[in-house]
Amino acid sequence: MISSAELAGSLFIVAAPSGAGKSTLVNALLAQEPNIRLSISFTTRQPRPGEENGREYHFTSAEDFLERRAKGEFLESAEVHGNYYGTSRILIENAMRQGTDVLLEIDWQGAQQVRKQFPGAVGIFILPPSIQALEERLNKRGTDEPHVITRRLLAAGGEIAHSPEFEYVIINEDFGTALSELSAIVKSARCRFQQQAARNADLFAQLGIHASPN
Repeated sequence: MISSAELAGSLFIVAAPSGAGKSTLVNALLAQEPNIRLSISFTTRQPRPGEENGREYHFTSAEDFLERRAKGEFLESAEVHGNYYGTSRILIENAMRQGTDVLLEIDWQGAQQVRKQFPGAVGIFILPPSIQALEERLNKRGTDEPHVITRRLLAAGGEIAHSPEFEYVIINEDFGTALSELSAIVKSARCRFQQQAARNADLFAQLGIHASPN
């Protein structure tokens, strides 16, 4: 578990069922909030055409990945279709110590693992306005076969059932409203006592503030 007193930045965990608009919202937030960094995962799969190391993923070998995992470098990791994926604890800690906020796009299972080491992480769950809207968005994307869309819709119910584990819920019916709410959560988190104390250590010392009030 990481002491929040050391970290000037905040960690945001954003989860949602497929088709709820999570990635679109996150990309829009990152475009308007330069002090937030999207966490880039490590993977052992081969880069796809157009992908760059350090942008979509940190591409590495299975040997290197397993060595890092054995050293405890990952907050969470999983094997998917024969490839390993993991979230670097070290990269996140270093960014947060420097006062940079970090955002994780992750599923509810990964969120549970991350909270064990970062209990102060801000959990945000994105909901669709209805299952019908979710189905329409998945069809409109045009990237999945019908059987894949059916599988995603079936999985959505189980994912949504874990939304009570998150502090905030945004219903993505109107994109502008949802983005405004997401931005408001980020701004609010930056004003938490521990973040302000870490970012403004000299001022807090000058004012004689040494610990968070109970």
